[in-house]
This record gives sequence, C-alpha cells and structure tokens, in this order.
Amino acid sequence: MSTGFIDNLSDDFVEHEATPGLAPTKEGTRQLFETFMTAFPDLRFDPEDKVVARIRVTGTQKGGFFGLPASGKSINVQGIDIVGFGDGLAQ
Repeated sequence: MSTGFIDNLSDDFVEHEATPGLAPTKEGTRQLFETFMTAFPDLRFDPEDKVVARIRVTGTQKGGFFGLPASGKSINVQGIDIVGFGDGLAQ
C-alpha cells in the first residue's frame, strides 16, 4: 500500500484537521491514508491543476496607493490564493 507522499512530510508535521482516534502527526496521517486505502482500494487523488497558498501581506505605506496619499501606517492582511494552471501558466 503506497502512501509515499507521507514520506515527504517533515518529522514534526502537524495535521490541523482533527481525525478522531488518530494523532495529529505524520504517523497519524499515515494511519488515516492507510485506513482510506483499505476501505477504498481503488481510491485515487487526482490533482486538478490548482495551487493553494495561504499568504500574509505586510508593509508600510510610504507612497501613494490608489489615489490615497502616503500615510506611514502599516498593513497586515491574510489571504488565501487559489491559482489554476494551464499550459504551464497561471490563469
């Protein structure tokens, strides 16, 4: 039973999506996927050419921005980007 991608997780990996009865660790994640593969032997995970990134944008406004004069104030914004790729280019 192949769960090869789990070998690429760091040893101190933490799973933030709780699964009852399993530790939120690399080993717990391995157990979860082994359970899936036992129950669904033909289970497939097919990438859909999307990349998701959780980002934080920080900075100090020292120049004009969309018609607003420089304020000297800082920003701290969190976001999630989902980017699709086709022909090797972000779309």
